[in-house]
Amino acid sequence: MKTSTFIPEDQLISRAIDALIERLGPVETSRFLTLPRQQRLESVKRHHQWQATLLKDEFFDTVFGEQ
Repeated sequence: MKTSTFIPEDQLISRAIDALIERLGPVETSRFLTLPRQQRLESVKRHHQWQATLLKDEFFDTVFGEQ
């Protein structure tokens, strides 16, 4: 089994950008790199939102019903 070695971070970034430019072109690469990141909801808030749409009886039937 061959062991893996990590390339330095600056080389990784350079290679990744070169690959993006080669495949997407400079304009689309720039666009991709500046896309806004979707902000993650805090986990408890996300869970409360999920629970608000939950149908209790249907959920229990799915989880505990006969198969």
